Amino acid sequence: MRKANLILKALEDGTGILRLAPAWVPRDFLAPGRRLKLAPEDIYALGVQRGGIDERWLASTVKANNPGAPEDEGLSYVVIGDSEKAEKILLKEAISEFGETILGKDVVRKYGGWTVLTKFFDNEGPIPFHLHQKEEHAKKVGQASKPEAYYFPVQLNMVEGRFPYTFFGLNPGTKKSDIKKCIEKWEQGDNGILGYSRAYRLEPGTGWLVQAGILHAPGTLVTYEVQKASDIYAMYQSMVGDKRVSKDLLLSNVPPELRSDLDYIVDMIDWELNVDPKFKSHHHTKPFFTENPEETRKDGYTQKWIVYGTEEFSAKELTVLPNAKVKIRDEGAYGLVVVQGHGEIGKFEVEAPTMIRFGELTSDELFVSVEAAKEGVWIVNKSKVENLVMLKHFGPGNPATPKNLSNA
Repeated sequence: MRKANLILKALEDGTGILRLAPAWVPRDFLAPGRRLKLAPEDIYALGVQRGGIDERWLASTVKANNPGAPEDEGLSYVVIGDSEKAEKILLKEAISEFGETILGKDVVRKYGGWTVLTKFFDNEGPIPFHLHQKEEHAKKVGQASKPEAYYFPVQLNMVEGRFPYTFFGLNPGTKKSDIKKCIEKWEQGDNGILGYSRAYRLEPGTGWLVQAGILHAPGTLVTYEVQKASDIYAMYQSMVGDKRVSKDLLLSNVPPELRSDLDYIVDMIDWELNVDPKFKSHHHTKPFFTENPEETRKDGYTQKWIVYGTEEFSAKELTVLPNAKVKIRDEGAYGLVVVQGHGEIGKFEVEAPTMIRFGELTSDELFVSVEAAKEGVWIVNKSKVENLVMLKHFGPGNPATPKNLSNA
């Protein structure tokens, strides 16, 4: 009962808007890029054995699939009250208790809740070549499939890192037997799988749509990733540089009785999507304005679709001009994170942080309930010179979302 009262108090005090605390996640097989505003002394706050913190999860109701992780790793907390005396409750619990109020009856009944996971990830080097299993394979291990999309915010990519390229898919003409041979060579050093793929130069201010079953090795741009709520993956690359990738990362989400079955492991790859000769034109995304920018600038803002082309999730980038006060309406609930500037969103003071200590609260992340979104949220940019910029992530069921890339 006390939790329910706290959630109701948070919704009432914020007029349908919830404040969220940062959710930090380490990866023990990657080296952090140190551009997520986390204080340098806190990069290994969870211990060297857990790995450096290279991800911040946003509006998350998903537990991180990490060895040795505490039960709440990756889960977002709602912050209730002032920072000095704040209480916290999991966003997952809030949605479980009051999902129809927060997300809307139609969304809860059709999709079962908040089925999107958003994060920033930031790595010193590329991530190993991997995929996220399709529904038919994910179900076999009790998990959900995970399509995903990337956007590279210019505010977080002043330094692009040492390898701003991503390998996507497989070269046309690649045979399944080629990939089987790569897997067979796992313990012999570099298994050579990237030789069957293509690298694309990453551009800040653009993105990609990556369906489940597509092999990819993300490069070193800081990435705003919007995806279906799951943490399932399978690594197909045995070494990145001189660092070994454990074969457990290929097999951990494969049924135990099939872990020696190369046919099954290769069949997790969506062959048609991977060998598409027009891969870039079918997956590369460029932002486009949600409305006529000449008109919206007169009102003090511009807004772009930055993630689109799927019914599972979407995202917008909202820019409020200096000294402007605007009321922004949306058709669905959303999480948001401020990446530039300072001001007010509803009753909350917001600002893009300069440096964050592990475990401390910030004023850059909120969750807007469906009724508040439809009613409209007042946003004030308190700067006389700098834009206030935020990224807004939506789950399924938003009728305004462009459903295919051709809408751009």
